[in-house]
Amino acid sequence: MAREAGVSLATIDRVLNGRPGVRPATIERVNAVVERMGYVRDTSAANLARQRRYTFAILLPEARSQFVESIRAALREAYASQLADRVLLRVVSVPAQDPHAIVRALRALDPKALDGIALMVPESPQVRDQVARIKQSGLPVVALASDLPNSPRDYFVGIDNVKAGRTAALLMGKFLRRDGEILVVTNSIRARDSLERRLGFDAVMQSDFPLHAVLPTVESFDDPARMEDVVFGQLIRRPRLVGIYSMGAGNQQVLNALRRSARAAEVSVIVHELTPPTRAGLLSGEIDAVIAQNAGHLVRGTLRVLRSLSDGLPIFEPQERIRIEIVTRENLP
Repeated sequence: MAREAGVSLATIDRVLNGRPGVRPATIERVNAVVERMGYVRDTSAANLARQRRYTFAILLPEARSQFVESIRAALREAYASQLADRVLLRVVSVPAQDPHAIVRALRALDPKALDGIALMVPESPQVRDQVARIKQSGLPVVALASDLPNSPRDYFVGIDNVKAGRTAALLMGKFLRRDGEILVVTNSIRARDSLERRLGFDAVMQSDFPLHAVLPTVESFDDPARMEDVVFGQLIRRPRLVGIYSMGAGNQQVLNALRRSARAAEVSVIVHELTPPTRAGLLSGEIDAVIAQNAGHLVRGTLRVLRSLSDGLPIFEPQERIRIEIVTRENLP
């Protein structure tokens, strides 16, 4: 390539890595040769040669949640494997229901010391504004599991939650034993994943199963005791309650309430995320189906996307598409 362009190897290196000290005419000539030869830069090799390290911050909810714990476990596993690729991770726990605390945690991060940030937090005006400020510093931002579509984030890694909600409604309609009421519960409807799931769920229930009445969403706000008490109260006071759709955290508490009410045999239950409690619920027949997404794929995809954004490379979309998985007792992995 250097011979073709009529320059030294050092000049080629400076042009390919965007370093100063090369005349515009020479840069143009080198780039023309690069394009003509079909050269593809090996970013991993270049980073290794430069001893480059990627440092990413990952913000996760601090509330106890089996799904969040599975994300943390996947991060630990990915971190061990990514060390060879010189990736350093900084995991920051934040109170998901406090947007001001989330903003304070983001402001405490030094953009100059990072190569990218991934966020698993609810969208709010405060968070959107802070993401905009982060983007102004030139730092890539990725939404993890729950999207921030109204912010200037660069990418979302996660399932299509509207489709997940529609899938839940289709399963619910098929599993229901009789007409009646359906209880919908989640940690907070402010979380984008829960909001989108509810929209998808309502659309299918109204169009395909109009004889069932879907009740307003019950929120637990990071309070497991509240989730169990509210679900138990609804089961006791509503004899026409025939289904429960759990859109987020709190599945163990839903199961506890079902057992206390002795109505598990007559209520269809659809939940999200395959965790030890939901696996046990499937095996016992208390849960009809789990809509799952692979936590390992979520984490690996997030790290790949952050690296691509940091290097200014295109994202390989098919690889980062997270599948919606339907798990029943008969196909438990």
